[in-house]
Amino acid sequence: MTRKIFVNLPVADLPRAEAFYGALGFEKNPKFSNDTGACMVWSETIFVMLLTHAKWRQFTERPIPDSGSNEVMLAIGFDSKAEVDRITEAARANGGTADINPKQDHGFMYGRDFLDLDGHIWEAFWMDPAMAAGGAHEAAERTS
Repeated sequence: MTRKIFVNLPVADLPRAEAFYGALGFEKNPKFSNDTGACMVWSETIFVMLLTHAKWRQFTERPIPDSGSNEVMLAIGFDSKAEVDRITEAARANGGTADINPKQDHGFMYGRDFLDLDGHIWEAFWMDPAMAAGGAHEAAERTS
């Protein structure tokens, strides 16, 4: 079986969250979606499960972080700087908050961060494939 990741996120308004992620390019998988959760597909191996707060609480008793705190930063890679800009601006246009941290442009790597409607941090990034092949340490040496 291919290794896959399912990122589970609590959301306050499921239909609104589905529309937000759809606008970013995620596709809804109706076979794994209902009125308490939606499976939003990013790729063949990456899925985001949007869960109502009631559904989320069936999995854990731990508190749901409020929009002023965060538990994780979810990083997703893109093929170009333009794609990083596109998804970040799509997030802004659909109710998210773009550029919550300063843009990162190191030549070989470029990134922008945005918040979804529930305050989850997404880091969109691009890395030059030639530089990435040498690793971050080697890439940093080449740019200094």
